Amino acid sequence: MKPSLTELGPDLLVTNRRRRVLALARPPVGVALFALTAWWAHSSPWVWWLTPVVMFGIFVAVVTVTHDVVHRSIGLGPRGTEWALFLCGLVLLESGHAYRATHVQHHRIFPHEDDPEGYPAHLSFLGAVFYGPVFLVGLWRWAFRRAAGDRAQRAWLVVEASGPVLTLAAGVALWETTPAVLVYAAMAIVGSWVYPLLTVYLPHHDFGDTPLTQTRTLRGRIIPAVFLELTYHLEHHLYPAVPSHHLAELGRRLDPLLASEGVRPRRVP
Repeated sequence: MKPSLTELGPDLLVTNRRRRVLALARPPVGVALFALTAWWAHSSPWVWWLTPVVMFGIFVAVVTVTHDVVHRSIGLGPRGTEWALFLCGLVLLESGHAYRATHVQHHRIFPHEDDPEGYPAHLSFLGAVFYGPVFLVGLWRWAFRRAAGDRAQRAWLVVEASGPVLTLAAGVALWETTPAVLVYAAMAIVGSWVYPLLTVYLPHHDFGDTPLTQTRTLRGRIIPAVFLELTYHLEHHLYPAVPSHHLAELGRRLDPLLASEGVRPRRVP
C-alpha cells in the first residue's frame, strides 16, 4: 500500500507565490522570446533556425503549468483557474478546458476505454505517431460532448477552438509584413502532434494491472530538468496533487516503496 502524503511530508503540497508567478510567467516570456527571435531573423535569416528551440521551451512551459493548473496544485482560485486554462492553452492554440476534462478522466479511469487521453497507450509505436494530427481534435470533441448542459464550459471550449483558425488566418494576412505569425502557428499545431507519442504512449505502453506498473518514470539530472520534472510520470500518477516542482523530491521519498515493489526507475542523463 502506498504511503499517504501526510506520511511522505505535507511540504510536498506547498506552492508559494514565487513559484506560482514563475510558472505562469514562463509561457508569455517564451512567446516574447519567439517574437524577438523572429524580429532578429528579419536581418539575419539564419536565426530562424533558433525558433524551434524557443518553441520547444514554450511547449514545456505551457504543458507544465497547465498540468499544475488542472490539478489545482499551484494555488489559484476557481476564477483564476478558468482564466489560466484559457490563456495557457491559447499560447499553443489549444483548449485548456478540453485538456482539463480529459486529463482528469485519464487519472480517474486509465486504462479504461472511455479515456480519450490514454487511448494512444493501446496503439503501436507507429499508431501513436500517426494519431498525432487528430489527437487534440478528439480530446476537444470528447470534452464538448461531456459538457452537455454546462453552457459556461461549452462557451470556453468554442472560444478556444477558434484560436487556431483565427491565428492561421492572421498569419496568412500578415505574411507579407512578417512570416512570424504563420510560422508560430504552424509550429504550435504541428508540435502538438507528438503528444500521443511522448506524453501517452512512451510513459504508458505495455502497462500493467497495478498503479505502480501502469506508467513509468525517468530519473536523472539534465533531461528531467529540461522537461521541468514532467518525466516523473509515475510519481505524478500516484500523487497528482503534488506540483511539478516537487516531483523530484517526491521521487526520492518514494524510492524505498519502489525498491520494495521491484519498480526500477529508468536512468537518463
